[in-house]
Amino acid sequence: MALTGRAALVAAVGIVVVLLAPDPGFALLGWLLVLIAAIIVDLVFAGAVRPLRFRRSGHTLVRLGQSGTVELIVENPGSRRVKGVLRDAWAPSAGATPRALPLDVPAGERRRLTVTLTPTRRGDRSSESVTVRAVGPLGLAARQGSHSVPWSVRVLPPFLSRKHLPSRLAKLRELEGQHPALVRGQGTEFDSLREYVVGDDVRSIDWRASARRHDVVVRTWRPERDRRVLIVLDTGRTSAGRVGAAPIPLAGDMGRLPVEQLGSRAAAGRPAPGWPRLDWSMDAALLLAALAARAGDRVDFLAYDRAVRSWVSGASRTELLTSLVNAMAPIEAELVEADSPGMVANILSRAKRRCLVVLLTDLNAAALDEGLMPVLPQLSSRHLVLVAAVSDPQVAGMAGRRDTAEEVYEAAAAEYTRIERRRITARLRRHGVEVVDAAPEDIAPALADAYLALKAAGRL
Repeated sequence: MALTGRAALVAAVGIVVVLLAPDPGFALLGWLLVLIAAIIVDLVFAGAVRPLRFRRSGHTLVRLGQSGTVELIVENPGSRRVKGVLRDAWAPSAGATPRALPLDVPAGERRRLTVTLTPTRRGDRSSESVTVRAVGPLGLAARQGSHSVPWSVRVLPPFLSRKHLPSRLAKLRELEGQHPALVRGQGTEFDSLREYVVGDDVRSIDWRASARRHDVVVRTWRPERDRRVLIVLDTGRTSAGRVGAAPIPLAGDMGRLPVEQLGSRAAAGRPAPGWPRLDWSMDAALLLAALAARAGDRVDFLAYDRAVRSWVSGASRTELLTSLVNAMAPIEAELVEADSPGMVANILSRAKRRCLVVLLTDLNAAALDEGLMPVLPQLSSRHLVLVAAVSDPQVAGMAGRRDTAEEVYEAAAAEYTRIERRRITARLRRHGVEVVDAAPEDIAPALADAYLALKAAGRL
């Protein structure tokens, strides 16, 4: 049972009547009896909510930043009309609108209601129950009940770096020889022979073929295909930090910040936090995977912190992106230190042959010094390792502001952070590791360019 606002209004009117009555005691008692009787009449003649039947249909996959719809069919097998309001219990981050839907289902009929979802976070968003409030004819009281009507929508990563794919594919075509430019280098595949021209590397001369043809000919090369690329996503605590500006509206995330925190950020002239590092890393991983698949390489994916959070292997070129976005969607950053020895052991056990291992993590000096650095030689001795990290653009902004004493301290902290980041980068490169350290909006194209550079140099 539930009382409506009209019941409160009637009770308030009763107070005025009691005050004006010659005998307030009897007036109050009489008014209460009338109000209770009216509420009972409402409850008796309101439609029954327990017998209602529900069925759902609609989207089960939605890309972050886009909208989907879920339809709810309400069937009334009872003998009275059910008129009132229905509330579908979606989580706030699902962005369900409207939050409450008017309901009017005559006896023996059904109605179709539509809820639009515009999610503000990745992952699985679900609604487990539907609550119906059927109001009586007087509008004073209502019957209320909840029904279990489960439905889940998986919110996929948006893959915003897709816009960089055409330009990188053009570079890839040049490397593969579909354009006139052919490359040579250690570890590349032989393509064809052609006559020597001034400027060719003398090391590419094929002396036996030259002797047979009585002319100087050189070998042309193309990047090797069917190599293996293992993308490893660090889902430990360092991936939870928010950096950059949100490229799509994240109203749900902003709503979880205290109002005073938002106010202090605005007063300081600082942007509100954007995506977590984890999401930027996922976006870069998707662009790299799409590019490597088009290059004919085999792409596998591992998400790890202290346990394997996701593993994708053996997906075909046409199914790779679908498999990756579905695997990435429910992954959340774990607020624990990543187990680097366990991660390296997992990589070595899954990658028996030499391959390119792309580790998407943060260049946090304290975490890497104690975690990855001691076990890195085991990995770099067997595989080509590329570490990609998302830098925080606010650090560069802090380093450039020195007008007040507070800003000077912030600038000193920012410079120390940048020095530590350069130090850890230099240590990684001494171990033969390639490093990509870029701002959130640049990490995806920078990682793709690093892959193409390795491909062009014949190191894959």
